[in-house]
Amino acid sequence: MDFGFQVLEQIIKTSAFRHKILASNIANIDTPGYKAKDVSFKDSMNNPSLGPSLGLTKTSTLHKQGPVNLKETGGMTAVERASWEDGNNVALDMELAHMTENSLLYEAGVKLLSKKLQMFKNAIKGR
Repeated sequence: MDFGFQVLEQIIKTSAFRHKILASNIANIDTPGYKAKDVSFKDSMNNPSLGPSLGLTKTSTLHKQGPVNLKETGGMTAVERASWEDGNNVALDMELAHMTENSLLYEAGVKLLSKKLQMFKNAIKGR
């Protein structure tokens, strides 16, 4: 498969996964002690369980290893933020802002994939 398809597939999968995490945060906004979670887009793009690895090749022993493998953490990390009196640290405005940003990324991935498919269709038809 074309590498561009793999990248776009990974972008769509990653943004869909992040959307679930952000929706879970909003659903638990009134749960005492709940800590907000998020997914690093960069780390998720390198998560082999979600698709092809897009990680960098280590060409020197001086190169640092990336963050923790997302398979071990499920790709989620706790969000460090001040908590409310009940120990919950979900901030609705922040979660909605992240969801909006994530939705734009998802839409961009879907549109780019659609354009790429249309280019292949045109090439097959000889246009």
